[in-house]
Amino acid sequence: MLQTHDIDSRLLGVRRRLTVWLPPKVKGGDASGLPVLYLNDGQNLFDPSRAFAGRTWSVADTAATLIRAGRIPPLLIVGIDHGGADRAREYLPIEDARNPAAALPRGRAYAGFVTREVIPFIQRTYGAARGARHTGFGGSSYGAVAALYTTLRHPGRIGRLLLESPSLYVGDGYLLRRAAAAGRWPSRVYLGVGTAETDRAEVNDETVGNVRTLESLLGRRGLGPRRLLTLVEPGARHSEDAWAGRLSAALEFLYRP
Repeated sequence: MLQTHDIDSRLLGVRRRLTVWLPPKVKGGDASGLPVLYLNDGQNLFDPSRAFAGRTWSVADTAATLIRAGRIPPLLIVGIDHGGADRAREYLPIEDARNPAAALPRGRAYAGFVTREVIPFIQRTYGAARGARHTGFGGSSYGAVAALYTTLRHPGRIGRLLLESPSLYVGDGYLLRRAAAAGRWPSRVYLGVGTAETDRAEVNDETVGNVRTLESLLGRRGLGPRRLLTLVEPGARHSEDAWAGRLSAALEFLYRP
């Protein structure tokens, strides 16, 4: 079941839609004690009519299948709509020299929006479980940058982190430098990337290389195979189809008992 809410953000100065997926057998919106996974780019998660190029991550079907099979516990999944023309500015903590639309980034305000406005709203409205171990956050591309930056800026708030095709090149590796200095990480981290994200071999090599660098940094921080999963998918593109295809593995790793 899907429910939507339009909330006013004091930190961003906008009204933003949240789409909440409730797992099977949850009645009347009472999700007391359930963990929550927050995902950026909410338009692209559930509804093809709102999604980029009409393609979604197939979140509802994938999560419901895993829950019914007992492979993950019931959880809420909250899609946070992006800001349209302001998407790049909101998601990035630092300018992307390759994208003129990323000038005057607002990533710090967005991280506060998620941690100080969205998460408390969901906890109040649905009775969702509190604490880092019950709170996941994720996204793809710039959305993955926003999820990673939020986790780094607010250590101890996010317990499960999902990063798909992260744009780790921004700011000449700004997030990789911050990650190298971070002392606290979520209990589980999933990294996904394809080897054919773009039509340019050098960009693909850079993208995969940056993910491998982050993987190495996390390994040095003590994240072994029980806490860290990296999937490098041969031939996979930078697309909703690719992220949908890897979602089952990501959810099962992050939320398996």
